[in-house]
Amino acid sequence: MDVLEAIRQRRSAKKLRPDLPPRELIDELLEAATWAPNHHQNEPWRFFVLAGEARERFGQALAGDAVRALHDPTGELSETIARAQRDKAMRAPVILVAAMEPPFGPKIVEVENVCAVACAIQNMLLLAHARGLATKWSTGEAARSEHLKRFFGLTPEHQILAYIYLGYPDGDVSAARRTPHHEKTTWLGWPTNGAH
Repeated sequence: MDVLEAIRQRRSAKKLRPDLPPRELIDELLEAATWAPNHHQNEPWRFFVLAGEARERFGQALAGDAVRALHDPTGELSETIARAQRDKAMRAPVILVAAMEPPFGPKIVEVENVCAVACAIQNMLLLAHARGLATKWSTGEAARSEHLKRFFGLTPEHQILAYIYLGYPDGDVSAARRTPHHEKTTWLGWPTNGAH
C-alpha cells in the first residue's frame, strides 16, 4: 500500500474482532515505531503490549482509577463506571501502550520527545492499516493517571501518550473529511507565478 493511500484511508476503528494478530505482526509495528525521527537519537519511547489476561488486569486498574475520585466509590454509579472501564480493556485483542521516557540531559527538550513518540505512534498506526489491522488511539485521564503509570512500572515523570486498541476491523470504517490544506497553509517566499 502506498504511504499516502495509508495516510488518507486510516481511521480509528469503532469495533474490532476478538482474534489475536500474530506476534510477528506486532513486532513489525514496534520495529516501525523505532524508526521515528528523534532529536539527539535518544529514542524516548517505551512500549507495553497487553493481550489475554493482562488486559483484564489493566481493566481492573482502569476501573480502580476511574472510581477513586468518586464521592461514593462503592455505590451503583461507581459499579457502572468500573464495569465500563473493565469492558474498555477487553474491546480489542491487543492494547499497545506508548510512553515517553522522562527528558534527561542538558540538550533534551521535553516537547521534542513528545513529538518523537507521537511520530512513533503514527508509524505504528499507518503500518497497522497497511497490514489490514485496525486501531484506535486513546488517551484521556487514563494517560495522565499516576496510578496507571505505576501499573506499568513507570514513574510520575513518564508520560503515557497512547493506548492503542489494536485488532482486525469488524465492519466498515466510515470515511472522513479534512479541511483542504491550502486553507491552513501560508506560503512565504514562494514564487507566486508557479515557476520553479
